Amino acid sequence: MHAQTPVKPTPSPTRSSPPSLEREFFTNILRDQKAIWTSPLHLERSDAKWMLPSGIGLMALFTTDRISGDEIAESDRSVSASRAISYGGSVYGVGAAAGTFYLVGRLKNNYRARETGVLIAEAALDSAIVEGALKGITRRARPLDGVERSEFFDGGSSFPSGHSTEAWAEATVIANEYKHRRAVQVAAYAMASAVSVARFTGQKHYLSDVLAGSALGYGIGKYVYNTHHQKSLAVTDDTGPVSNPWRPTISPQFNRHAHAYGIGLTWSF
Repeated sequence: MHAQTPVKPTPSPTRSSPPSLEREFFTNILRDQKAIWTSPLHLERSDAKWMLPSGIGLMALFTTDRISGDEIAESDRSVSASRAISYGGSVYGVGAAAGTFYLVGRLKNNYRARETGVLIAEAALDSAIVEGALKGITRRARPLDGVERSEFFDGGSSFPSGHSTEAWAEATVIANEYKHRRAVQVAAYAMASAVSVARFTGQKHYLSDVLAGSALGYGIGKYVYNTHHQKSLAVTDDTGPVSNPWRPTISPQFNRHAHAYGIGLTWSF
C-alpha cells in the first residue's frame, strides 16, 4: 500500500478584464468619429439596394418640403404640444435618460443599465458632432425663416434635425440593450418617432430634415451598440459579464515512477 501524496489545487489562470466603458469613453468617441466619417469608403455594391431608394426618396422630399411645411404652418394648434414632445430629443432629455440609466445601474449593481447609460451618452455625443457638422455644411433655412425658407447654403441650421438624430440614437441603444423585452423596444422607438414627428408639426424642421436625422441617429446608435456592447452579457443577466459558474473539477493524479497517487481538485470562478 503506497501513501498518497497530497496534490495542491491548480489555481485558475487570472482573467484580465477589459477596460471599462467609462475609462475608454473619450477614446471610443474618437474611434467612432473615424469610423462614421470614413464609412462611405467602405460601401459595397450590395448597399445600392437600400441607398438608391433612400436617396430618391430624400430628393423627392426636398422638392416638396416647402409645400408640406407651409401647409403644416397654417395650423398652430399642435405647436405647443409638439414642442413639449420635442424635449425628449433635446440635450437635456437625452442627458437625463443617460444619467438615469447609469445611476440606477451603479446603485443596483445592474450592469446592463449602467452600460446603457454610458452608450446613450456616447451615441448622443457622436450624433451631436456629426449633425452639427452637417448643419454647418448644408446651412439650410428653417420653415419659419421667411422667403429663404427651405433653401440650402443660406445660413440656416435645419438639416438634419438634431432632436431626431439624438432621439433615435438613444432609442436604438435602449432597444438593442433590452431586445429581450419587447415592451421596452416598442416604447423606445415610439418615443423617437414621436420626437421626429413633433419636430415637423412644431414647425422646426421639414420632413426631409426629420427623415435624415432619424436615419442618422439610428445608424449611429446601432454602430455604438454593436461596437462597444459587452458581448458576454447574457440575454437574461443584468448584473455583469457572464462568467463560468462556481464548480469544482475533480481529476485523478498519479505517477507510476514515483509511486504517487492522489486526487486533483480545481475550482473555476
